[in-house]
Amino acid sequence: MAFDAVETPFGKANKIVGGSATYAAYAASFFTKPVQQISIIGYDFPQEELSAMAKRGIVLDGVERVKNKKSFFWKGRYHEDMNSRDTLVTDLNVLEDFNPIVPDSYQDANFVMLGNLMPKLQLRVIEQLRKKPKLIVMDTMNFWMETAMPDLKKVLQKVDLLLVNDAEARELTHQFSLVKAAKEIMKMGPKYLIIKKGEHGALLFNKHKVFFAPAFPLEDVFDPTGAGDTFAGGFMGYLAKTNSVSFENMKKAIIVGSAMASFCVEKFGNTKLKEISRADLNKRIRLFRELTQFETAF
Repeated sequence: MAFDAVETPFGKANKIVGGSATYAAYAASFFTKPVQQISIIGYDFPQEELSAMAKRGIVLDGVERVKNKKSFFWKGRYHEDMNSRDTLVTDLNVLEDFNPIVPDSYQDANFVMLGNLMPKLQLRVIEQLRKKPKLIVMDTMNFWMETAMPDLKKVLQKVDLLLVNDAEARELTHQFSLVKAAKEIMKMGPKYLIIKKGEHGALLFNKHKVFFAPAFPLEDVFDPTGAGDTFAGGFMGYLAKTNSVSFENMKKAIIVGSAMASFCVEKFGNTKLKEISRADLNKRIRLFRELTQFETAF
């Protein structure tokens, strides 16, 4: 839960609410309630945003507010292709002292999403769980591979599914082939792997199967900042709603997550996620189905 400043070829937003937990929670709340949030914010995080989240069924008992520090802040500039970006400013602020605490009221959660964060903090959350959830999913990034690999390997041994992009999968395994990279990652612990490929879709792996989901073709992409986290929230929300972690159900969840992410990028920040209805989402999922359906003459 943070602030972002974003520059893209379509414009700029100076200070908007962002953060992986914010995007993921909004997306998941379309499918399941309550969404139980664990995060840290500063004195500057707007109360109206917290109220809007609460109205969506997002429980904030695990969100710590620090009265004398600012919230995490990130500023970035996207290139013309919108798949690459430069980080201009990173102010950790409250995140420097973050010690995530799992409230007693969250202990029955069957689906746990570990957002992109220091691996030692992800591990700390897992160690506080009194019973094993049905599914633990983690997101990570190349920065942690370069600076905290021993801790990252410990977390990988304890999660069921890893969520990374194609560059991160290659960096983690030193394999250029994503199929070979997937096999290496699953040897590290996760039973499932999702490799995000931005505008080129996403791949789902387990030991024996592979599934590919396209990204929805859009005329304009205004801000891809929260797309991956929105994808993760939609994916997890659908699994929680259907209460199934089979490979076949994960295939459906990937399409749902992709549909959610396609809305997110159409406006800056989480604006679009607040505007769309369930009917809008259902319509886009139907369009996804038409995008990939075909019949052969054989």
